[in-house]
Amino acid sequence: MLYGYCMNLGLVLTGGGARAAYQVGVIQAIADFSSKRESPFNIITGVSAGAINGSYLMSRANDFKTAAKGLSDLWLNLHSDKIYKTDTRSLASLGTKWLGILGTGGIYSNKEKINYLLDTRPLRKLLEEELRLEQLPQFFNTGILRGVSVSATNYLTGTAISFYDGIEELNPWIRSTRIGVQTQLSVEHIMASSAIPIFFPPVNINGKYYGDGCIRLSSPLSPAIHLGADRVIAVGIRTSRSNEEIIKFNQELSKGDLTIAEISGMLLNAVFLDSLETDIERMERINSTLSMMSLENLSQMTSKLRQIPLLALNPSRNLGELAIGILHEFPAMIRFLLKGLGAKENKGWDLLSYLAFEKAYTHQLIELGYSDTLRKKNTILEFLNGELKKVKTERLNGFMKLEKENGNDLSN
Repeated sequence: MLYGYCMNLGLVLTGGGARAAYQVGVIQAIADFSSKRESPFNIITGVSAGAINGSYLMSRANDFKTAAKGLSDLWLNLHSDKIYKTDTRSLASLGTKWLGILGTGGIYSNKEKINYLLDTRPLRKLLEEELRLEQLPQFFNTGILRGVSVSATNYLTGTAISFYDGIEELNPWIRSTRIGVQTQLSVEHIMASSAIPIFFPPVNINGKYYGDGCIRLSSPLSPAIHLGADRVIAVGIRTSRSNEEIIKFNQELSKGDLTIAEISGMLLNAVFLDSLETDIERMERINSTLSMMSLENLSQMTSKLRQIPLLALNPSRNLGELAIGILHEFPAMIRFLLKGLGAKENKGWDLLSYLAFEKAYTHQLIELGYSDTLRKKNTILEFLNGELKKVKTERLNGFMKLEKENGNDLSN
């Protein structure tokens, strides 16, 4: 028994545009073998498309199985035109404005200046219909949720802003490139967090423009930790590679000319794929170091670092490669735009994977996420049930007792 200590389980969902469909399969599998009616995660944080999935789950945290099924149905019936406008008139209007800006050296009317390629008003409408964020205060009061967060990037300062809400005991945090700001979450925050740079429009919140949170959030695990998570399950979208695979991959020769689509895809990979892996490695090193320290030394640390067991769930296949051959599934005008950037059925598939909100792609990802998670069922159940392998309960009990004796109550 822990000394007045409640084990808070955090769920961290990262970004990746349409690739976030993989998370839906993971969540559906966890819901199928979870014994709790309510969400097993009392801390939920998301960034970019992960903020969309996370906000759906947190707004239905009182019934996790129904929430997982609803989220799965939502993605299974998703099309690109529910995320961004795909009609000829809208795309032609945006294209004309871009040509006006680029072709006149900025002389083009200020009213017509534009900084995005796709109109995401359909996504805003979808979120307004599907999210129930007004339920959050009730979940905080009843203890179903402790804290929730979505992160966005302030385009003016380059700071990662984690908008959070939760129980009264939570406090804001400040780091050099990221801060936590307490607020009542709204659709605007979700739109800001998921605004893929250049492709989706920035979102104005209280006079400041925000974009995709993955741009600057180099520590995607941090919001869950600041909200009090004692254990974390993080769902990534990057396939793990062995050292041999990395070497072989970088020895491959280019096939044909390099296109804008391929450059864009690589830039988006840098935005979405790297930060979680780096953060996981950092947390594992901290956990390993702390495990070798005595309880007395731990209690004397001014930073009050603590071991936080982490379970990372990553796809067994490259999600980008699954987008090969799906260009023809895009709406005609979007297909025309992507071809103009150099995308083909077998070229530029990394870029396609972030924008392919089409069944032919998202179904594959949901099925992969579900099957990958089922293969780890026993490990996940142990984690959900608090059977911690990396941090022994006895050691944590001793640390908490020692802290109490020193006048430091870490129960919150």
